Amino acid sequence: MNKRYAIFDMDGTLVDSMAYWRRLSSEYLNSRGVAQIPQDILERIKPMTMTESAALFLRTFSLSGTPESIAAEMNALMERHYRSDIPLKSGVEDYLRALSADGVRMCVASATSEPLAEACLRRLGVLPRFEFLLSCERVGAGKNRPDVYLAAAKRLGAPAGEIAVYEDALFAADTAKRAGFYVVGVYDESAGRHWDQLSNLADETIRSF
Repeated sequence: MNKRYAIFDMDGTLVDSMAYWRRLSSEYLNSRGVAQIPQDILERIKPMTMTESAALFLRTFSLSGTPESIAAEMNALMERHYRSDIPLKSGVEDYLRALSADGVRMCVASATSEPLAEACLRRLGVLPRFEFLLSCERVGAGKNRPDVYLAAAKRLGAPAGEIAVYEDALFAADTAKRAGFYVVGVYDESAGRHWDQLSNLADETIRSF
């Protein structure tokens, strides 16, 4: 990667958290008395922010509360994992150190809320590598739209073509690519079925850090 700027996704790219996220919706809905969760619901929420997912749950399962209150409850379920046991992917620390040594300016753009992302990356010791964290919640759009990448680029002060976006999810990588960013596809087991497509889309790929 020869770019001077980099935007990193967090979940599935920097940290091995996707198994926790896969269980989150089911864990939360089960706690609210929803025993059977249609698979299509779990697919539909993948590109959504937490609040957007919560709004869908409200409509689909007639839950009490608001999208904001449900999102807060779901965040609370995940918080203990981010603070205690979600690990870095193997090799990430050395990779970030090498980029930093080369003068690459880095940030994180994540669907995960900024407090949770900060808590996780601080615990794992890599938070100082990044100039800032930016969440889809803050910009008000999931990664099926380029808003979070464009907002990060503006803060970095660089055009899209000079910035590498690291993503494991095909839909997010496609969004970044269409917005003019240089895309680095990162393998994650949770998105393994899309690896060939991601490899064809990306400008370069990382099977393992």
